[in-house]
Amino acid sequence: MHPAYSVIFFTTASGAGLGLLVWLGLGNAFGLLPKDSWFGLFGVGIAVALLTAGLLSSTAHLGRPERAWRAFSQWRSSWLSREGVAAVLTYIPTAVLGIGWGLMGETGGIVAIAGVAAAILAAVTIYTTSMIYASLPTIRAWHQPTVPLVYIVLGLASGAVLLTLLLALFDGVPTWAAAVAIVAILAAFAIKSAYWSAVANERKSYTVGAATGLGRIGKVRPLDPPHTMANFVMREMGFEVARKHAEKLRGLAKLALFVLPVLFVIAALLFPVLAPLAALLAVISMAFGLVTERWLFFAEAEHVSMLFYGKDAA
Repeated sequence: MHPAYSVIFFTTASGAGLGLLVWLGLGNAFGLLPKDSWFGLFGVGIAVALLTAGLLSSTAHLGRPERAWRAFSQWRSSWLSREGVAAVLTYIPTAVLGIGWGLMGETGGIVAIAGVAAAILAAVTIYTTSMIYASLPTIRAWHQPTVPLVYIVLGLASGAVLLTLLLALFDGVPTWAAAVAIVAILAAFAIKSAYWSAVANERKSYTVGAATGLGRIGKVRPLDPPHTMANFVMREMGFEVARKHAEKLRGLAKLALFVLPVLFVIAALLFPVLAPLAALLAVISMAFGLVTERWLFFAEAEHVSMLFYGKDAA
């Protein structure tokens, strides 16, 4: 699929903001985070800013962005509509959390309950985003059981790294926060590796012969090309990325998304004086890795219609 940069930004930015909101809501409810109103204001503010920026950017690839509100009408059958509804609902308890914690200095009672509700709705929103892609059987690289897990765990991992930066700027990085970030990153690495392995195996088995049921006879190919030149379907549904380039980008994604953030988080924990700088580098590295990973997620996926044009992988 042709990677739309607005959607790449949307899925990475909103995922990080929602992931941060999960940790803020749960951390406040369990009394693990600073009660400082400035911490609550900045933390919730950053989470809301990332979520809002992501949602707004998602309309950039629409032909008529002013009609984006109509996406909410099909929530009974469309994961896209469900995502929109879940995102809007998330703002309600988040507003209570932000106002109570950031403006009134209250962290218990209704504010703590609102934080837990915001965390739950944030996780649900990430899940609905992932199901927009995982629910499409016509795109085999997306129709994988690991896709929702990838989106959720990467959102939680990026949110945990953002939380590490916030803590480093205020009270220092506690052991539990560093442990949460490291475990989330390692879990993301394991699940993303399983996804890449599943997609590689899928590509080997999904061919024109398999689609027609004639593969047992011999190699199947179209007798004549359906078009004499490239068309819209071929450009949008069959974006090509060379295998060697994809492997290099995967290696870069692994380094920036998993290896470096873990090292920087450990450095932030062991060297308090350097904690803000190390945590900032962890955030920057993870952001670069997320964009690379998400670009590959779209670029390596092909619609099954490409079999009609003579391609054996989808």
